[in-house]
Amino acid sequence: MKANQSKSGSRKAPAAAAKAAKPAAPEKRKSALVAAPAQPLKKDKLIRDSFTLPREDFELIATLKDRALDFKRPTKKSELLRAGLQVLASLDQTKLRTALEALRPLKAGRPKNKP
Repeated sequence: MKANQSKSGSRKAPAAAAKAAKPAAPEKRKSALVAAPAQPLKKDKLIRDSFTLPREDFELIATLKDRALDFKRPTKKSELLRAGLQVLASLDQTKLRTALEALRPLKAGRPKNKP
């Protein structure tokens, strides 16, 4: 005899028990929703931009990416830029000025494509 069948062979009793068990499932879901944090995580608004770099700086990015791979941390160009901004932000005024003055000036605007 099957475990879910009653002795009389009727299958109505387990079906009635299954119907009685169904309302309990939505109650569990409601309690799970109540347990969720009240405030959803705020996503950062991402802004896309483009800029021009001299070849030496572009090669420096590749070198830094390789260095990050040495300690098994694949890194994107944008991550390097963000890390660099954090380091620059931590400098005092004199060191920031020195770092900015060490840069070679670039022409503003897009470079012209030569055929």
